[in-house]
Amino acid sequence: MNLYLRMLFIYWQATRSSIITPDNLSNELSLRVMPNDLDLNMHVNNGRFLTLCDLSRFDLFVRTGLFRLMRQKKWMPLIAYHDMNYRASLKLFQKFTLKQHIHNYDEKYFYSRHEFTVGDKIVAEGISHSVIRGTEGVIPPDEVVAAVTELQAS
Repeated sequence: MNLYLRMLFIYWQATRSSIITPDNLSNELSLRVMPNDLDLNMHVNNGRFLTLCDLSRFDLFVRTGLFRLMRQKKWMPLIAYHDMNYRASLKLFQKFTLKQHIHNYDEKYFYSRHEFTVGDKIVAEGISHSVIRGTEGVIPPDEVVAAVTELQAS
C-alpha cells in the first residue's frame, strides 16, 4: 500500500468513529480522487482501486479492534483472491464512496464485497477472499472473530 498519508488519516478517522461489531462487519468511506490516484489516462486505474480496498480493510481492522490484536499477536492480513468489475471511470477530485461488507466466512476465508459509488451509480464492484495469518499459519476465522468479540467485551 503506497498511500501512507491517506492511511494515517483513515487511522485517525477510524479511532474517532463508531466501533464495528462482528455481527455487522460493514464500513463506508467517503473519499476523493487525488492526483496520485491517476494513471496516464487521467483516471483511477485498476491497481489503485485494489489499493483503495486496502484502505477500507484497514478502517475495518481499526474500528473492530483487529488492528490492535494483529500487532499484539503478530498476525497479518492477506488477500487470497480479489476480482473487480469496472463500470465507469473516477476522475480527478471526484468524490466517491467505498463500501465494504464481510458477508461470510468459513474455516479459512473471510468473504468480502466492495462497492465504489458516485451518488447512486456503481462505478466498480468486487469481491475478495482474505485470511489472517499468524506465525503458525492461517488463523481460523472463528478464532479471529472470538478474539475480536473478547477484546470488544473487555
